[in-house]
Amino acid sequence: MRAVNVEGKDAALTERDFLFGDDRPFKQCHASTLVGLDDGNFLVAWFGGDKESADNVAIWLSKGKPGDWSEPRRVAKIRNDAHWNPVLFRDGKGKIYLFFKVGKKITEWETWWTTSSDDGTTWSKPVELVKGDRGGRGPVRNKPIVLSNGVWLAGASFESETGDKHWDVFVDRSSNNGRTWKATPFLELDRSNFRGHGVIQPTLWESEPGIVHMLVRSSNARIYRSDSKDYGKSWCPLYPTDMPNNNSGIDLIKLPDGALVLAYNPVGGDAGSRSLLNLAVSFDNGKTWPKTIALENDNPPAEYSYPAIIAHGDRVAVTYTWNRQRIVFWEFANDALEAR
Repeated sequence: MRAVNVEGKDAALTERDFLFGDDRPFKQCHASTLVGLDDGNFLVAWFGGDKESADNVAIWLSKGKPGDWSEPRRVAKIRNDAHWNPVLFRDGKGKIYLFFKVGKKITEWETWWTTSSDDGTTWSKPVELVKGDRGGRGPVRNKPIVLSNGVWLAGASFESETGDKHWDVFVDRSSNNGRTWKATPFLELDRSNFRGHGVIQPTLWESEPGIVHMLVRSSNARIYRSDSKDYGKSWCPLYPTDMPNNNSGIDLIKLPDGALVLAYNPVGGDAGSRSLLNLAVSFDNGKTWPKTIALENDNPPAEYSYPAIIAHGDRVAVTYTWNRQRIVFWEFANDALEAR
């Protein structure tokens, strides 16, 4: 844990910490997610096991704050198949949801969920989100958002492993607090000059009532974007932004003043290096990103990837994978991200 200097401005409330050290009950870990609690603590979840896709991979959880994290505990293991991509989400009424995928292959993913009403101390028996679905419904990696009309919106995607191996994104919508979900069609993507498999793992925000946007991971060297004018029911064709993407996960949060904070690897190219990790801040709804903060700046084969970001009171909190061995936690005061 340390105080840092952000672009010459003293951010005295900025803290960095590891959730655990080398003495851990799994060889590798990845794909963290987090929520803030009313008492100032956080819940952080990730998947861990021998390696990604191994049968012993389960969902793990830690609770605390910088300098005081609980020992990792296993909170979900449905059967002896790999577990993937946990997503934590608070519904605003005291209940916390944990979504996760189960399956030997991505095309066989089932989405399961469990809930906690006591800040993660106990969890309900996991159930399938959409019984019988294969390929993954609900949030694929990033947190859902609650729209101004109360609808839950989750960024989803499907990764085909047959034929030309298309990757496609869609949105899952729930009008009854997650009990049932309705998926949109795959979003339109012009593949005529597109390299690689496609797009996956949307991160979402609502700029004004009914006006919703997404940024997505792509294999075409750039973050792609789409916009909706009807609460996420329909979307314009995906289009490239100026922001680089190395075909690795991204995440975004909208602050109370409307600023957007994006966590991403500032590298282009399909399977580009994950050894750099930045925050970028936009003050014009994602048109430009004039402010950046370097979280990691290393050389390959270092890996800092799959960031998750939330706003919590007057703070922004970020977690991400550190060399597949640990999970890093950062916390910033919002004023460290303001325009100057």
